[in-house]
Amino acid sequence: MRIENKPGYGRKLQQAKQIQITVNQKPIFAYEGELVSTILHCEGIRVFQRKHQTGKASGSYCNIGICCECLVKVIGDHNIRACQTPVADGMIISTDIEVQS
Repeated sequence: MRIENKPGYGRKLQQAKQIQITVNQKPIFAYEGELVSTILHCEGIRVFQRKHQTGKASGSYCNIGICCECLVKVIGDHNIRACQTPVADGMIISTDIEVQS
């Protein structure tokens, strides 16, 4: 869910250019400048990967790129920090975990 109105101002926010990306083999739209982690949260994905040794879930934690809990796979690159990476048109993102309930 994206914010479309700024509370108290009664007007629509201007959005950047709409682009098409793919998340876990599902085509979705995003706006230029949004972060990968934002898109994942909007799609209901809270767990981005599982730790190799323990199997524990990880996702957004510090949101400033230090903890590396938000690593995802982008075609052509692995271990991308979702909280620091802006989406790009045609980007293909995959997480280890599908949509969480």
